[in-house]
Amino acid sequence: MTATEQGECALCGLPLSRGRVEGEDAVYCCTGCRDVHDALGDAAVDSGDVREAVADDSTLDEEPPEGYERSYLHVSGMHCTTCEAFLESVAGKGEGIHGAQASYVTETVRVDHDPAVVDEDGVQDRLTTAGYVADDREEGTAGSHAEETLLWRIAAGVMLGMAVMLPYFVYIYPVHFGLYPPWLAEMAEAQLQGATYFYAVLFLLTSLVLFGVGKPILRGALVSLRAKAPNMDLLVALAALSAYAYSTLAAALGRIDIYYDVTVAIVVVVTAGNYYESSIKKRAMGMLSELGDEQVSSATLLDDGETATVDVSRLTEGDRVLVRTGDRIPVDGVVTDGEGTVDEAVVTGESLPVSKAPGDEVVGGSVLSDGSLTVEVGEGATSSIDRVTNLLWNLQSANSGVQKLADRLAVIFVPAVVLLAAVAGVGYLAAGADPTRAVLISLTVLLVSCPCALGLATPLAVASGIRDAIERNIVVFDETVFERFRGVDTVVFDKTGTLTTGELELKRSDAPEGALAAAAALERRSSHPVAAAIADAFAGDWADDPVTSFESHTNGVAGTVDGADAVVGHPDLFEEYGWTVADDLRDRAAAVRSNGDLPILVGRDGEAEGVIVLGDQPRPGWEETVTGLADRGVDVVLLTGDESEAAATFRDHPAIDRVFAGVPPEGKAETVRRLGTDRTLAMVGDGTNDGPALASADLGIALGSGTAIAVDAADVAIVDDDLGSLETVFDLSTATGRRVKQNIGWAFCYNAIAIPLALSGTLNPLFAAVAMASSSLLVVANSSRPLLEAGE
Repeated sequence: MTATEQGECALCGLPLSRGRVEGEDAVYCCTGCRDVHDALGDAAVDSGDVREAVADDSTLDEEPPEGYERSYLHVSGMHCTTCEAFLESVAGKGEGIHGAQASYVTETVRVDHDPAVVDEDGVQDRLTTAGYVADDREEGTAGSHAEETLLWRIAAGVMLGMAVMLPYFVYIYPVHFGLYPPWLAEMAEAQLQGATYFYAVLFLLTSLVLFGVGKPILRGALVSLRAKAPNMDLLVALAALSAYAYSTLAAALGRIDIYYDVTVAIVVVVTAGNYYESSIKKRAMGMLSELGDEQVSSATLLDDGETATVDVSRLTEGDRVLVRTGDRIPVDGVVTDGEGTVDEAVVTGESLPVSKAPGDEVVGGSVLSDGSLTVEVGEGATSSIDRVTNLLWNLQSANSGVQKLADRLAVIFVPAVVLLAAVAGVGYLAAGADPTRAVLISLTVLLVSCPCALGLATPLAVASGIRDAIERNIVVFDETVFERFRGVDTVVFDKTGTLTTGELELKRSDAPEGALAAAAALERRSSHPVAAAIADAFAGDWADDPVTSFESHTNGVAGTVDGADAVVGHPDLFEEYGWTVADDLRDRAAAVRSNGDLPILVGRDGEAEGVIVLGDQPRPGWEETVTGLADRGVDVVLLTGDESEAAATFRDHPAIDRVFAGVPPEGKAETVRRLGTDRTLAMVGDGTNDGPALASADLGIALGSGTAIAVDAADVAIVDDDLGSLETVFDLSTATGRRVKQNIGWAFCYNAIAIPLALSGTLNPLFAAVAMASSSLLVVANSSRPLLEAGE
């Protein structure tokens, strides 16, 4: 059954009860969805419903099964797709669990569970396993504790490592490299051969580093084996454990060729890299966890004239709730009593407030900025903001878990290296070599193949990009951003709050000064968003408060100012009072509205005297930004929830290729998905309504002033709201790509030379360890250079 047959919009899947617009062969919830479908069609789209597009299995259903609850848990310790697969498997094996979906990018696991069988605490206990720690997503205590623990691991690793390395620099290295005079070398070697206590201390210190500091690495290796998905943790663990085991055996046999230093170096370097990754990921940890600012947890239930505060989850269809000025409307519904002005921008993206009266629909999550409403709860007792949140999670879950290059290579690289080491050892034994030499060659192959350089190549280059971005007030939440940004050929902009400031400001007025001052005096008494703009623009020089009477209406205000009657608002309000509005003044107001601005009439003593024009001002630098993108060969698209007239300023700009107006949040996500079927697309937005579109785009870019849900859905945040930073991100992306190629090129060249040398037996484990460390240092040094300042 199609979306239309179900009574849903053919583009975004919203119920047609919200609106009904007939198309040529389908029905839509609004003209914006119809226009998008007419322009883009549904080529290469399996369904018009974005929910079906992102849900590949039953665990991504729109709602949990009847009787089940949906819990979002933060699980610390996730750092790759292997972690995702393991935790989903662990959660799904228990009774009372319908399905689980994990996202390592946000360290979040979503679980649908039967509360009669297992409650949220039980789910947490189940996911707290193998070194992972689950806790409430909003509290996030496990995440902070895990990061502190990791920092302590690094500190402990450095201190213990220094204790291990000191005797190496004093005794072992000089003996191996022949740095001491012959008599001193012989004495040192003799002392080493009989120093049982010396080896015991090294063994103890190395054991603390390996099994204490390196516990997360060993856990990752174990998890990869259990998940049957070899990753870089496994190869790191094999190299560290092999060096540790060989050294322990060699020390027990009285040999001095021990490689505890290799074990320590591997563990400390990789742990430091994991801490860096954790600190970067922390910036994305708020994703899907700060939605309380927009979501409503309680409502004022109205029953036979009595009110009671209840949890929103207890509301059912037909209940009536009371909403007062400043409150968020808890759920979607219909106004049954009262009048007021509702700011729906956070949900719909429309910049102008909307007047509501009995019979009008309201959306959950919007704010009642003026008045008082009684709302009858609609079907399903759901909120538009909840649907946006659900849609956002589905989109993020479907697109999260982008594997790092090192992990992709690990699937082939790890088994190949282990096989090479084993074959080399067996081959040398078969050729008549003594067991010690065969074991040393196998160990050397593992050591030189240690993926430190390869594993650090991408993240350290990305670190340079992130560092340079932060210096320019750009925050990167996802380490794969620069790689994905290089392919962007289309940038989609939201309008309100992105290409515009999102705040109503005075554009012009033609009313007498006295009428404007009276209007400002009245508007100071109102909480309407329009009121603040007028009151700030035309504050009069009154010795005392000139207002002696005041009335607030859904379409304006009226009262007595300094002895004269005054009205400020829509032409309809003037008609209600029976005041005169000249035809030319009506025409000017209509022309203002057709341009996407808001006309406010002002008048005194029975006659309208002029019009105040308020509008959402374009953000400084927007023209330079879209022109610069067009010059780079990037297509620019405007996508807004405002009606077509409000986008008129941008429609005619030569750098903007397409404009889609009047599109709801679900429609925005579907529009972005359809636009992206044959191109790589970035979305720039700031509001909650942009969240699904930001998440469904190849790259989401949020302005720092945006709401939490928009920033949480984004890959990049521009902190100072400077649109010119978009071009900087393009430059950083290109420079980072070159740096990544340089690092990976060196890492592969190193392995291409070192592995054959190890297989030939000409490279001993100590030199292998030195070579491994040197390759990592070269990658670090190359990555530490500034990107843009170096002319890249």
